[in-house]
Amino acid sequence: MIVHKVKVYPSKIHLPKKNQLAWKIAEVASDNAKLNKDAIDMVINRIIDNASVAIASLNRKPVVSSREMALKHSRKNGATLFGVNKKLKFDCEWAAWSNGTAVRELDFHDTFLAADYSHPGDNIPPLISVAQQNKKNGLDLLRGIITAYEVQVNLVKGICLHKHKVDHIAHLGPSVAAGIGSMLRLNTETIYQAVQQALHTTISTRQSRKGEISSWKAYAPAHAGKLAIEAVDRVMRGEGAPSPIYEGEDSVIARILDGKKALYKVPLPKKGETKKAILETYTKEYSAEYQSQALIDLAKKLKKKVQNLSLIKKIDIYTSHHTHYVIGTGANDPQKMDPNASRETLDHSIMYIFAVALEDGNWHHIKSYTKSRASKKTTIKIWRSIKTHEDKKWTKKYHNPDPRKKAFGAKVVITLKNGKKISEQQDIADAHPYGSRPFKRKNYINKFLTLTENLLNKKESDRFLKVVQNLKKLKSGQLDKLNIEVKKNKLKRNLKKGIF
Repeated sequence: MIVHKVKVYPSKIHLPKKNQLAWKIAEVASDNAKLNKDAIDMVINRIIDNASVAIASLNRKPVVSSREMALKHSRKNGATLFGVNKKLKFDCEWAAWSNGTAVRELDFHDTFLAADYSHPGDNIPPLISVAQQNKKNGLDLLRGIITAYEVQVNLVKGICLHKHKVDHIAHLGPSVAAGIGSMLRLNTETIYQAVQQALHTTISTRQSRKGEISSWKAYAPAHAGKLAIEAVDRVMRGEGAPSPIYEGEDSVIARILDGKKALYKVPLPKKGETKKAILETYTKEYSAEYQSQALIDLAKKLKKKVQNLSLIKKIDIYTSHHTHYVIGTGANDPQKMDPNASRETLDHSIMYIFAVALEDGNWHHIKSYTKSRASKKTTIKIWRSIKTHEDKKWTKKYHNPDPRKKAFGAKVVITLKNGKKISEQQDIADAHPYGSRPFKRKNYINKFLTLTENLLNKKESDRFLKVVQNLKKLKSGQLDKLNIEVKKNKLKRNLKKGIF
């Protein structure tokens, strides 16, 4: 790996393309490095993971709406839509929009946390849709996805967006553009321009994840993927981009991030180096914000130690800066303590999540978020007794550059009414690659079977699992087999009139 220093230059100083971060990303995307076997296996795991959560969310309102929009953009040799007959094809950017929303809706797919946040699986829907429309083969798709993960993970390691309340899809636009460029085997110049355009058009604020969190949280990464596809299309036609997008005097860094005196360090593989960043990412066992995964495991363990939950006086959670200020009481969001809050908001409240997991000794992607569940009096009592605190030791663990030492957990201290304290701590989720029972292929398949039960018949389920595990051997024009169909009468519709 090479660590690239990225800073702002005044317009009077000409910064050669080859010294710009966007060019270095493009070089990574346009090289022909050998694909790593473990990375290939992990891509297959994540395609299964994405399919699990997408099918489970097919009839949720944002997904239904996104699908209705995509259905209005049919194309003879286009891409497929989750749930819809694979013989029907649609413009790839609209397929990416609908499928990306389905993948993101339940907040239940993979994650990578470092200087910033990310769900790298968001790269997969736009790449599959472009691959289908362009008649790519399985190896082409694998190459593109591995590249997209590499770029996003390393941008997340080097550049913090959250500090400036910029949504993390600003790293997704460039990674999708780079992945598509790699998959289509575009030259470095074309990918360079696409990365810059994609970044320029995907800057948005984190209000989508603050206060009353709406369905836009599900749409945001799908929107970034759609914009990245359009950026690649434009530059393939010879168009350019704002440049240098990272280092310019009025660039993203200068005007939106750390400013003109900023210095970022972004690691990227050297030319020809095998891309393995996907192996540093991790999926979710529970449908909740990733920083809550270890805390759900903790709550399940503490339930066995606290026999009578009515005796709880208060609960203190000592954790990292990110967990405290984003999903904890440090966010100062009253909505995070409101039983009438949206599912999206409850998903970003560690107080709610911990209270329910402690009471139920489990977590369910639907039952744990229902209005009746959130309004339960005993839950509200525990919920409102919880306070989070930043502990610098946990913040340091969170940012540890060693994947084996990086931690997203907490220490929980439960104080009973008689003054007795019960405490427990956990660094990482049990399902984390370095956890007590890391997710393997069989776990991804089990997650798929669990989430798609009652939605898929066994024949279609078995067919998809067989095809995806044979991805490496799929030939040009066969990638539509990755689509999953459900019976037409099982797909909800939104017949409200729109523009399309």
